[in-house]
Parts: sequence; structure tokens; C-alpha cells
Amino acid sequence: MTKNVLNRRNLLLAALAACAAGVVGWQLNARPGQTQISMQAFAEDAAPAADPAAPVPEVKEMFLGNPDAAVTVIEYGSFTCPHCAAFSNDVFPLLKAEYIDTGKIKFVYREVYFDRLGLWAGMLARCEGGLRYFGLADLLFANQADWASKESPKEIVDAMYALGRQTGLTDAQMESCIQDQPMAEALVAEFQKNFDADKVEGTPTFILNGTKFSNMPWDEFKGELDKLLAM
Repeated sequence: MTKNVLNRRNLLLAALAACAAGVVGWQLNARPGQTQISMQAFAEDAAPAADPAAPVPEVKEMFLGNPDAAVTVIEYGSFTCPHCAAFSNDVFPLLKAEYIDTGKIKFVYREVYFDRLGLWAGMLARCEGGLRYFGLADLLFANQADWASKESPKEIVDAMYALGRQTGLTDAQMESCIQDQPMAEALVAEFQKNFDADKVEGTPTFILNGTKFSNMPWDEFKGELDKLLAM
């Protein structure tokens, strides 16, 4: 990656964390079936930075399944990525039924932030300690074509809040989560750390016991899992 691209990425990450005004982007090449990394920060108004003296919030790892399983699957996905929505809607139910609910694997979901919408969605899903995380994530993906296509920030937030209410969250709870600046900065920092460590280039990307895979059909995914489980 060139120095200019790295500089643009650092500017973007800072803008996402601070919800700063303006548009900064960068791109990496994605493989077939993935969404190319092409991120923007497009908040209307700058928000004050978090107090540097304040304690840094803990970013909880969101996972399902057996924490002691011999096979760990990590998905890097974005709530605004159409390919991630397709995986969530079509493939994830099969993965959950056959491998997660049966305790064969540990499934970890790590958020990638293409834009402020994705960051908002992640913060919303993590409301109240993330107790509703995967249920709300399912709703966000199933309804992605609706809420992510709204024209104004207010319309987007209203549509997201409507989904949050279906999980039992109140407007006050969601408002508190969305406006949690220290958590926004902590999430972006965690995203950057994991993103750099695993050299993610597109979404969805999967890490199966340390080996990276791009998006793949269910039969191939299942085959890779079965090989690992047979070791």
C-alpha cells in the first residue's frame, strides 16, 4: 500500500471516529463476491473529540457458539455491504444450524466501517452491552436495502431505530448508544487494529483457524470447515 493511500486511510479513520465533516476515501481491490473497501466519512457537523483523560471503553468481541471449539471462524463484514447481507440472509442460517448451534465452531463477527452508516449500525447493535447484537444484526442485514438507501441522516436513523425497537430497545437507549463518542473512537481503533493484522481487502472476508478466505459458496465453506474439524 502506498504512502498516500496510508495517509488517506489515517485521515478517514480519524474522521470516522470523530464524526468530522467532509469526505475522505480510499480503496483496495476486492476479490469476486466481495465488496471493495471504499470508505467515506460524511457527517454533516463536526462533533467534539472524546476527553483524552476519560477511560477507553472496552470493545467486546461478538461471538456465537462454543468458546472452546477447536475451529474458530471470524467474519469481517460491514452492515452496509450487499455481499455481507447476502451471506447473512442466505448462508449464515445454514452455518448457524449445522456448526454454531451444535457447538462445532466459535463464530466471531468483526465490523468493517465503510462509512458512518456502518459505524452507526455497529454502535446500535452493541446497545445495552450487545445482548441483542446478533438478533439486531440479522434485522439490519435483512432490511439493508431499505435503511441504507435513505437520503438523509434523519431518515436513516429513523429506519434503524424502527429495527431496534423490534428487539426491545427504547429510543432513549438507542440515542445514547449512537451518540457515545468514546465508544465510536474505541470501535474504530479496534477495527483498524484487526483490519491491519489480518490484511483485509474486501467484505466479507473469513478467517478459518488463521487462514484467510474471500467470500465463497456454501458448499465450499462447508468443505473447508469439515476439513478443519476432521484434523
